[in-house]
Formats: sequence, structure tokens, C-alpha cells
Amino acid sequence: MTASTTAERTTAAPEAPGAARVPMRGRTILRGLPLLPAVVLLLVFLAGPIIYCIYYAFTDMQLTGATTTNFVGLANFRKAFGDDQFYNAILQTLIFTVLSAIVGQNILGLVIALLFRLATKVLRSIVGALVIAAWVVPEIVAGYLMYAFFRDEGSLNEILKFLHLPQQNWLYTLPILAVSLANVWRGTAFSMLVYSAALAEVPAELTEAAAMDGAGVWQRFWHVTVPTIRRSVATNLMLITLQTLSVFGLIFAMTKGGPSNKSTTLPIYTYQTALQNYEIGYGTAMALVLLVIGALFSLVYLRALRPEAD
Repeated sequence: MTASTTAERTTAAPEAPGAARVPMRGRTILRGLPLLPAVVLLLVFLAGPIIYCIYYAFTDMQLTGATTTNFVGLANFRKAFGDDQFYNAILQTLIFTVLSAIVGQNILGLVIALLFRLATKVLRSIVGALVIAAWVVPEIVAGYLMYAFFRDEGSLNEILKFLHLPQQNWLYTLPILAVSLANVWRGTAFSMLVYSAALAEVPAELTEAAAMDGAGVWQRFWHVTVPTIRRSVATNLMLITLQTLSVFGLIFAMTKGGPSNKSTTLPIYTYQTALQNYEIGYGTAMALVLLVIGALFSLVYLRALRPEAD
């Protein structure tokens, strides 16, 4: 009996891997089934429109006039890179992004998060509520609020008048600065929340050890805090940069891209081209350029997110 049992086990041994493989594949498929609806939705509502837009970018599609749509290759991109207004839109987009996201929201959010660690609970609650209130306001509503604040007879000039300081029409003389400050006001809450969570994870022992070694406040911040939250900084920068690149409603409500295209960013110029001038193909080509700009920013931030050993 022992010999026969051993022989049976020896004979069955080669079939074991194959027999085990089928249930494992079945379990893998079953585990993936709950994700199927999400994958289908992403393909239909995200990947599908993107592929369709890429196709439109290489055509002469128009909303009115032409009855047929023809494939024109790279003609739309050649037209864009020969258009002075397109270069102006790229420049205004970069200025707006750097001022309002990379410098404004990022630094102000970090400063508020640092001050929160020193403030009382009541003060943290009040300031936090005020900052987050601006974030939850719809973009178009925030745009009209900021228009009322920066306009010639708006709140800002009334404050300057009360302080006996020079006034000006901010939306006419410095429109890109006005919309950048408005975006800082609206979006700083996100950076504040990210940095508040990141700073809470900084080990107190490291800061205390640096203080015992004679490091000052700035040295502790630069050599202890910043390296510890480096990945949070890169993540925050990537998210707010991509969000800022696509801002449309805020700028449109405040300036509509004017005056004289001084605040015309790529989303505004794409809207004007595609939906006001009815050049869908040309407008879609510019939207793809904006997508590439966002991808380049993402590559830089993803590089910063890599472990230091790389």
C-alpha cells in the first residue's frame, strides 16, 4: 500500500502545477471583475473623447460653413506655431501658472500650514474656515467676486483710497496679476491641507536634535523639514500646476482674456478659436499643445518624486 501510494503521488506530481494554474487564473479574473465598470467608463468618457479630439486636431472641422471635414495633417499645428496670438497665450499661461500656482498657492499654503503649528486652536479654526471657504466656492462665482474686488470702483481701490494710497484699474493695467492673485485666493486651501498633513508627519526628534546641535529656525526648516516633506511638495506642485493650467471660468468671468489679450491664456484662446470663431480643428490642436505642456510639467514633478537613491 505504501509503495502504490508513493507511485500515485509521483505520477500525479507533474500535473499539480497545471491543475493549480487554472484556479489561480480564475481567481485573478474574478478579482478584476469589480474594476470592469470603472474601466469601461474610463474608456468611454475619458479615453474615447481624447482619441476623438486627437483626430479632430488633424482635420479642418468647423462648426459652421463647411459641409465636410477633411484630414489636413499638421496644418493646424503649423498655423498655431505661426500665430503670434498663440505664442502670447502660451506666455500668459506660463506667467499665470508660475505666479498663481508654483509661487502663490504653493508658498502661501506652506506658510499658513507652518503658522498653524504655532497658532491657538481657535485661530486655526477661524483661518482654516476662511481659507477653505474660498476653495469650495464655485469657480465662476469666485471669478465674479474677484471682479468686484479688483474692478475700477471695486473693494481694493476703496481700501487703497481709505489708506490714501494710489489707485488704478487693476483689470486694465495688470490683468494677468489680478487673475493670478484671484486664483491664489481661491486655490491656496488645497496646498494648506497637503502641507498641514505633511508637517504633522515630521518626526519631532529630528527637529529637537537639530535644535540641540545649534541649528536655527531657518536651518531646521531647510535641512530637516523640507527634505522630510519633499515628496509632498512635489505632489502638491504637480496637482496645483495641472489644475491651474486648465483654469478657464475664473479668468473668463474677470477679464474674458482682455484687455488686448493681456490675460488670454491657452484655455481662453482655445475657447475663442473653437467656439467663437467655429474652428474646431484648429482649437483642438491648441488644446493638444496645452496637454503636452501639462505632460512636461508632470514629468519634471514625477522625476522629483523618485527616491533619492535613483
